[in-house]
Amino acid sequence: MVTVGPFELGRIVQIAYGVDDVRAAARSFAERVGAGPFFVRHHDLPRHVDHRGQPASFDHSSAYGQWGAVQIELVQVHGAEPMSLAEVVQRPRGIHHVATFVASIDDEQARLVELGWPPVMTAETASGLRYAFHDARPQLGHLLEVYEPSPGVLALYAMVAEAARDWTGADPVREW
Repeated sequence: MVTVGPFELGRIVQIAYGVDDVRAAARSFAERVGAGPFFVRHHDLPRHVDHRGQPASFDHSSAYGQWGAVQIELVQVHGAEPMSLAEVVQRPRGIHHVATFVASIDDEQARLVELGWPPVMTAETASGLRYAFHDARPQLGHLLEVYEPSPGVLALYAMVAEAARDWTGADPVREW
């Protein structure tokens, strides 16, 4: 298995839960299971979204925290278009997706399609990070997110993990 920093490519690096309110969910997660602290990013709008070959939109807020060795993302979807995308990504509760780092997003997307897990959404952030959701719901009950471990995303994972290292439970919800 190939490693990038502390991560093995292909291993789960993040579990994301769909929530109604990222701040309230982050507080609850911290109190109930000791995960955190959570860093909240409001209305994170990718600069490019594709859904089944067509332009789309995905407006969401996220809270990122640490639960042991795994990062937790709490996802509040404010809106998604077209409706066929919204029906998949607007999960109000439960596991929304799990994420893995991959060596090549294009190669991994082709592999996932061969497995019968089609792409639901491919997006690019303002910083240029490409990521994709694939529909693994029939077998796994959630989406699968894939992205390459770029320096920016590795820095995000390191920052969240470092904040959790000596965290005492104080100030569980922080703005990004």
